[in-house]
Amino acid sequence: QAQLVETGGGLVQPGGSLKIYCEASGITLRFYTMAWYRQAPGKQRELVASITNGGTTNYADSVRGRFTISRDNAKNTLALQMNSLKPEDTAVYHCNAHYVFADRDYWGKGTLVTVSS
Repeated sequence: QAQLVETGGGLVQPGGSLKIYCEASGITLRFYTMAWYRQAPGKQRELVASITNGGTTNYADSVRGRFTISRDNAKNTLALQMNSLKPEDTAVYHCNAHYVFADRDYWGKGTLVTVSS
């Protein structure tokens, strides 16, 4: 049974930094493109960043230069380092695993990041 569990969310002041994590179980991470999505209150879920098994990354324009996505296949983990946080970054951040050989996705339940003074 595949499971993705996000941790590390919390309250941070504008301009601050936070790193969130996703621990995967039940899947072999190297067969998956991994990504972070977020959903703010009243808004649709949006892609924040993604990373292929080969390390190719992609970022939303709104976070490029501030956020860094990384993965550790040996530890079955995904991370998102978030710097220079803004109030508009406030959202529930979800981990996503997309199987590269078929149309199959797994999602975590999310971790809440709140940027506020």
